[in-house]
Amino acid sequence: MKRRLTMSLNKQDVVITRVFDFSVELVWKAWTNPSLVMQWWGPAHYTSPRCEIDFREGGKFLFCMRAPDSHGGQESYSAGIYKVIKPLERLEFNQYLSDANGNYIDPAEAGLPSDFPSNVEFVIEFSSIGERTELKITEYGWTPGEMLKYALLGMNQSLDKLAERIGPMNLS
Repeated sequence: MKRRLTMSLNKQDVVITRVFDFSVELVWKAWTNPSLVMQWWGPAHYTSPRCEIDFREGGKFLFCMRAPDSHGGQESYSAGIYKVIKPLERLEFNQYLSDANGNYIDPAEAGLPSDFPSNVEFVIEFSSIGERTELKITEYGWTPGEMLKYALLGMNQSLDKLAERIGPMNLS
């Protein structure tokens, strides 16, 4: 698996590129099927006990991640709206901090640092390289700071889990 990270802090965007030893169809399903997302979403040692996806342009998603007991065991939620869906090629959506019902929560009111964005725009591109898949994730809306570092760490750890679990995933 190849890893590459590019940051352009002037534009406040983040690009993470990974190559998986699995087909585009398999990687696409891992991102779009709620039961599969729950198998890999969240940083190392976190679980995802709940995921809801209304998979259509204009549809909403809600992802939950639960911290390990050693970190308090609390659940946190993020939600967003799918803006563009090009099957097996591209997803565009926004993501924001939410409550368990998917309602927006202001990060400052939740006590999070000032560099935690209220909204992040995502573009996820899926490219076939034979039987392998290059996944390119671009996130817009970040400001330099600790929260950006945690977001990068969390996404990379999530992708590590995806790489480890995608083969044995139940794809029904």
